[in-house]
Amino acid sequence: MTAGCRSRVSCFLILTTSMLAVTGARAAAISSQSFGHLPDGRAVDLYTLRSAILTASITTYGGRVVSLEAPDRAGKRDDVVLGYDTVAEYVDGKPFFGALVGRYANRIAHGRFVLDGQTVRVTKNEGENSLHGGRVGFDKRLWQARIDHGALVLTYTSPDGEEGYPGTLTATVRYRLVRNALRIDYEATSDKDTVVNLTNHSYFNLAGAGSGLVLDHELTLYADRYTPTDAESIPTGEVSDVAGTPFDFRTPHRIGERIDAEELRTGLGYDQNWVLNPHRQRIGLAARVDEPISGRRLEVLTSEPGIQFYSANHLKDSLVGKGGKHYARNSAFCLETQHFPDSPNHANFPSTELQAGHVFRSTTLFRFSTLPPRSAPGG
Repeated sequence: MTAGCRSRVSCFLILTTSMLAVTGARAAAISSQSFGHLPDGRAVDLYTLRSAILTASITTYGGRVVSLEAPDRAGKRDDVVLGYDTVAEYVDGKPFFGALVGRYANRIAHGRFVLDGQTVRVTKNEGENSLHGGRVGFDKRLWQARIDHGALVLTYTSPDGEEGYPGTLTATVRYRLVRNALRIDYEATSDKDTVVNLTNHSYFNLAGAGSGLVLDHELTLYADRYTPTDAESIPTGEVSDVAGTPFDFRTPHRIGERIDAEELRTGLGYDQNWVLNPHRQRIGLAARVDEPISGRRLEVLTSEPGIQFYSANHLKDSLVGKGGKHYARNSAFCLETQHFPDSPNHANFPSTELQAGHVFRSTTLFRFSTLPPRSAPGG
């Protein structure tokens, strides 16, 4: 390894490098290297995107964001997403670290829904329910990669009937660094009517991955309403006001401030969908997170109608990630931009149906900045 490398992921042995012009900015570099092999022998690659502000590494296995380096208020860069050093650990590991999730992100109750008058049954992989696309979702598929106009473009064709979903669906996901943001553009088409819901499942810790808990991170969600769930995290179909509940993040609150509230005990913390407030622009501000010590701020912008905030309730101290660091419960948070969970079974939710020949499109940005310097005590 070269000097300063902390792990296999952070030591980029560049096999190919492409310098591509980005409008309004200096040229952005994209490099690739081997990330190992799947158990069946297929090669997996790791692509690294670099700008003057951010560095993002994404693997073709599950389209996962393996690392994302952002500066703190002093200019020091650190990796702010949880993950593993090798593809073998991603294959064996259970958390959806950094994953590209589909065909249907989040849950479908009882693994079934009605489409065009016919009952569709999809794989159940969380008790009686389907979660994040089934047993072998998009997060466990090998995607084809190409570089196009400063972006990494991943494509996967899901055959008709895969995990029970109708239609041959072709998904294309474009990753691009735009100034101080990682932009993700999703697109999908199908030859039969189907449902689709795509998201990114990065686990963030703005103090640095593996540096401790995120309970003192301050969260704002631009949502007046949320979708209550039952004991199995399935939406009841209601859309409720956040006012007077521990789900009210319309003004900043510490993540840990109300995490032990009665309403959160079943799920051991936050794991709900918020209904984003309407906005005039196609892509609007959904969430903001501030980490007061490092001074890092993350803003999430999206074209989606909902966002799932998850406080990493099921991580365990025994889980070892990048650089040998342990990832404990509440040591990260997820902000998954999405359509609502179980939408195919709730006519009052925004539709996730994709008609044959039509195009699904969605955009999310993870935008980084820093807070002003902290005042000295007594200042």
